[in-house]
Amino acid sequence: MINDEIRVREVRLVGANGEQIGITPTREALQMAIDANLDLVNVAPQAKPPVCRIMDYGKFRYEQQKKEKEARKNQKIVDIKEVWFRSNIEEHDYQTKFRNVVKFLNEGDKVKCSVRFRGREITHANVGQKILERVKLEVADLCTVERQPKLEGRSMIMILAPKSQ
Repeated sequence: MINDEIRVREVRLVGANGEQIGITPTREALQMAIDANLDLVNVAPQAKPPVCRIMDYGKFRYEQQKKEKEARKNQKIVDIKEVWFRSNIEEHDYQTKFRNVVKFLNEGDKVKCSVRFRGREITHANVGQKILERVKLEVADLCTVERQPKLEGRSMIMILAPKSQ
């Protein structure tokens, strides 16, 4: 709340330079802000009495928006990329999918490695376990295992996260 929106009888006032002025009636505090060509801003409405500060509210909002924009620019959005393996995968197909896993980890994305079982392949879940263990061993220097291989329905899933996190 700023200026005329403040509807309490008295406020604890902080000056434009951060100095404590003390408890003053709201009208008097508002007049001091108008005289200084600034705004009276309620910074702590839950306090007894509420704390108000004399400041340039437009400049304050502008700097706050600038900080938020800078924070959004610097944040890294981590995607989860998924690579599917089959339980009876050939060596060349494995190498192609493995290169994708390495590429995704180097780009800073998490990787969800899955082995999908079809039909009766589910009875040999240990084959899928071996494939995921092999992937885990070969990329051990690039990543950490966020979630160990685990059977969920007809697929076995493991999640890898890059080490830079």
